[in-house]
Amino acid sequence: MSIVTKTITWGARRTKRMPPTQIIILVFLAIIAAGALLLTLPVATRAPGGTDLLTALFTATSAVSVTGLTLVDTYTHWTFFGQAVILLLIQVGGLGFMSIISIFYFLLDKRIGLRDRLVIMESMNLDEMSGVVALLRHVLIGTLLFEFVGAVILSLHFIPEFGLAAGIWRGTFLAVSAFCNAGFHILGGHDMFSSLATYSDSPVVLLTMAILIVIGSTGFYVWEDILKRRRWKRLHVHSKLVLLITGILVVLGALMYLLMEGQNPNSLGLLPIGDQIMLSLFQSVSTRTAGFDVIGQLTLTEDTRLLSIFLMFIGGSSGSTAGGVKTVTIGILILSAVSVMRGRHDLTVFGKTIAPKQILNAATLVVIGMIFTVGGGIFIFRTAGVSLADALFETVAAYGTAGLSIGVIDEVGTIDRILLMCYMFFGKIGITSISIAFLMHSKKAHAKISYPTESVIIG
Repeated sequence: MSIVTKTITWGARRTKRMPPTQIIILVFLAIIAAGALLLTLPVATRAPGGTDLLTALFTATSAVSVTGLTLVDTYTHWTFFGQAVILLLIQVGGLGFMSIISIFYFLLDKRIGLRDRLVIMESMNLDEMSGVVALLRHVLIGTLLFEFVGAVILSLHFIPEFGLAAGIWRGTFLAVSAFCNAGFHILGGHDMFSSLATYSDSPVVLLTMAILIVIGSTGFYVWEDILKRRRWKRLHVHSKLVLLITGILVVLGALMYLLMEGQNPNSLGLLPIGDQIMLSLFQSVSTRTAGFDVIGQLTLTEDTRLLSIFLMFIGGSSGSTAGGVKTVTIGILILSAVSVMRGRHDLTVFGKTIAPKQILNAATLVVIGMIFTVGGGIFIFRTAGVSLADALFETVAAYGTAGLSIGVIDEVGTIDRILLMCYMFFGKIGITSISIAFLMHSKKAHAKISYPTESVIIG
């Protein structure tokens, strides 16, 4: 038996004994490593000599975590091969590797085993395994449908400008990147790192991208719930909260951008009111999850950047292609605070009581996220010499996998870039998932030991 065969056999045996969360983390790390190695090949880079390992690793991490932070311009630096690798990493990162693997199960008409179902359930943040295969099938069909329609619309817009092949490639790349909330683009032929600024006056491009971003960030579970129940009253509480909070954040965010930047001549102030509304709406949608830039974040005032930090920290919804601490997490905390102020002990939403454990989990996610982002911001502030607000903007963009940047990434050193890579990975996987996978021991986690209760003074 060869060394390779022995290694594969040993790996398969080890994997069978691993919990699903560990498998997800290790496979994502393996995909990032493989993508980075492919991007270091000379065929992946336009300039001779290939790409250094750190840049390739940073790009692969950003693509798999669907963040969009980049050290080099995707169009001018990478060849078609390199761009194709990045697009594949985005698709795998957005849907999850088990979704991609399941395509082969469906094509070969093979049954998905119990262990694979557990991994799928973990990767989609589901609470139960019932119906997971049907959900996965609908996710794949829905993804292909939405990306195909988006690609057709965008391609028809780009073909007159770039030609048939180049127009279709740009339309397809942007459609997948938008649906997966990745923030990558190949429009650098106009101006490097320009993102969608060149098409800031195109309703077709901006509205198509915005719709794809919103659908991708809503969550696969919500799709399934809408498909099955079809009426608002019959939807689960989670789906209602996702739709309601998403709508509020999009509209309120757009109004805030319009009010705060409508008089700023560097951003929206000199534009017609119709363009101001359209760009404010797209900025609100893209900031939370995708990271496509149409205004230029450096042109925004400092208070507007704080609004962007808040939206990036929230992110999209659970079980979606988006990152952040998630919409329902923030919604539950706000509703819980309102409930306490009204003197109620239980949190009731849409006629259902939310379990105290879920409120505690939501608070934990937010606190951990704040500690990580603020701590990372302070570290970059001390090591890179940038302002604390700018450093915080970059760390939140990485941790929330939002991908917007105000140029700090170009000024920091190797250690800071490695830190941002870790934040992108943590934001994709979830720090609580990493803790459960590697820090908790099952016996201790399920210990049936009760201690005496004692009150402490709060507030």
